Amino acid sequence: MLSLYHYLSLSTLLFCIGIFGVLTRRNAIGILMAIELLFNAVNINFVAFAKFINPQGLTGQVFTIFIITVAAAEAAVGLAIIILIYRQHKGVEVDKINIMKW
Repeated sequence: MLSLYHYLSLSTLLFCIGIFGVLTRRNAIGILMAIELLFNAVNINFVAFAKFINPQGLTGQVFTIFIITVAAAEAAVGLAIIILIYRQHKGVEVDKINIMKW
């Protein structure tokens, strides 16, 4: 039987991998994928706490579906921005992109 500790350990591991990916990646697509890992870690937390604190309620699952919806919209907008940046700069390395500077 899996306990809350197992779910939280998995979630912590995914979250740490996501943070590491966001901080070390130079490619915008890699950063976007790392952010998705962060969202999945939060989803695991919501579902695990909902299962162990209030098994009859659907609060954790509702929040998870909301986060999945937001993550899908974020991925679509992020990929559209990355495609536009690639067309202008012929690359998606975040160190070389300085379009916000004057």
